[in-house]
Amino acid sequence: MNFTRKELINKLVRLRGTNLIKVISGLRRSGKSYLLFTLYKQYLIDHGVDASHIIEIALDSLEQEELQDIHRCWQYIKERIQDEQSYYVFIDEIQLMQGFEKLMNTLLHYDNIDVYVTGSNSHFLSSDIVTEFRGRSADVRVYPLTMSELQEAYPARTWDSLWQEYMLFGGLPFVWQLDNAKEKRAYLRQLFSKTYLKDIKERHNIQNELELNKLVDVIASAIGSLTNPTKLANTFQTELRSTLTAPTIQQYLDYLEDAYLIEKAVRYDVKGRRYISTPYKYYFTDAGLRNVRLNFRQTEATHLMENIIYTELRSRDLPVDVGVVEVLERTANGYQRTKVEIDFVVNDDDNRYYIQSAYSLPTTEKRQQEERPLLKTDDAFKKVIVVGDYVEPHRTENGILIMGLQQFLQNRDSLKQ
Repeated sequence: MNFTRKELINKLVRLRGTNLIKVISGLRRSGKSYLLFTLYKQYLIDHGVDASHIIEIALDSLEQEELQDIHRCWQYIKERIQDEQSYYVFIDEIQLMQGFEKLMNTLLHYDNIDVYVTGSNSHFLSSDIVTEFRGRSADVRVYPLTMSELQEAYPARTWDSLWQEYMLFGGLPFVWQLDNAKEKRAYLRQLFSKTYLKDIKERHNIQNELELNKLVDVIASAIGSLTNPTKLANTFQTELRSTLTAPTIQQYLDYLEDAYLIEKAVRYDVKGRRYISTPYKYYFTDAGLRNVRLNFRQTEATHLMENIIYTELRSRDLPVDVGVVEVLERTANGYQRTKVEIDFVVNDDDNRYYIQSAYSLPTTEKRQQEERPLLKTDDAFKKVIVVGDYVEPHRTENGILIMGLQQFLQNRDSLKQ
């Protein structure tokens, strides 16, 4: 099965020919290399680019391992530039090249060279490319497949069957090439331990593998819950009888973010217009990777739906925070200040969206519970409740937009309705 990744291709097309380093980043096995070396390459050829003007370098292959040396790589590129026409240089896993910034600087000096690189290490890329080439690079973030991409690839399948499989096994492309649940579980399990965690341990010289694995499991079992390193350290001490300290936990969390396995959502005080440094929430980049860590034991639809809504928003290039609203409420003893939470606050240019994830709204009381934080913002920005059931988009008497999960996920512009 071939996935078209239309939105990502369109982004690369918009960046084509600009004097910027196009940095294609994201989780390993999420489809970065396929996007660049297969889909985008074919697009260029279909639009008149001669294949000889596309220079492909895969630094993680044995055949081209010697090109990890910047001087050899530059020589390899120079030998293939034969005229003044445009050339497209694709370099896979750029973080494997020590001092690659010098090569990038050199390539930027040539008007007829268009540079594209992929990478799977966010800290390495952000510290070396974004800092070194500030204003001269563009990030194209690749997430696992979305539900709308799967619907396009499998038009004969029903929404419900795709959703149930997606919720369990996530959106890594190769997972959807496998025939049955047993193969999918085995692949995800192998990928997590033999690729992701192995990379982290080797890159950061981690000696205590057991504690890192325990931390991953704790985060996986508490997606969408407020936490911080201190709280996690207390959990390790009281429940796991571990002496893992808060600074070490923070370091491990940074490593997991660095590998694009998890993302942190920071709390935003809506009325105070400020960020709250702690606590915060973590979400997994892929639901299947989260589930396999727990051996598919904790697959509650409510939590997975929230995680998937988060990653869907991020795949749309939207910044996502956790909303906090402080309200003054009357009690039997007078007035009391309390804080209520909005699942997601999304700022898109001049627009803002407040979003609640609610698996179902079976009663008026439940609907009012979900509406309450949204109404307490006291502003005119769009307010949305996404529910797990099939619901045609409609507005309540308070102006809140309610839509079904299917309608939200299958339309990239669903928030603009």
